[in-house]
Amino acid sequence: MALLAGSFLIAYFVIRYQPQVEAAIRSIGAFAVPLAIAVFALVASAPFSVTDALAIMNGALFGPLTGSLVDVVGLILAALLGYWINHRASHMLDLEAYLHRLPAWVKRFPVGSPAFLIAVRVIPGFGGTVATASAATFKVPTWVHVWTMCAVAIPICVALTIFGDRVTVFVHRYEVRARQYYEHHRPHFHFRIIRHAHPGVTATP
Repeated sequence: MALLAGSFLIAYFVIRYQPQVEAAIRSIGAFAVPLAIAVFALVASAPFSVTDALAIMNGALFGPLTGSLVDVVGLILAALLGYWINHRASHMLDLEAYLHRLPAWVKRFPVGSPAFLIAVRVIPGFGGTVATASAATFKVPTWVHVWTMCAVAIPICVALTIFGDRVTVFVHRYEVRARQYYEHHRPHFHFRIIRHAHPGVTATP
């Protein structure tokens, strides 16, 4: 919960100070988008990760199109990386215990089947971690793991990216309009300097 709250707090500051953050990101030039993809892939491949805030930040920083591209490429890389990690470290997660905690409607599907992997990923919190660990443990083909993960994650992340872009536009458009309104309606004071002739000084004809 603390990680979720922290990630959305960062997303708030990115939206609120988007021009400054974007300028800092853009200052690294052509590496901005690859860096964003790498960060997204690393976070999304980690167990119990939260990518919602990252998707919102991608929209705030790169706009809906480039931000969605970062989401898609990052998720594909995350699926591959997560599968590779779980294939070699699946013993670190008590998968059996998590499988017992799944809702009854998910248990109807055979573990490791595409329907199971998609259904599990819908569960908030540990669903994505269980799906990836199940795919690696039951030796699901890599391409099946990738497309089932992307089928669930891409629409959600793209929607959040568009949301992040729209919120950013709204916030900063409101600020611009408020500034324009203030400049137009603020009181204007005009000062007139009155020069007095000094005694004993005669005007030059």
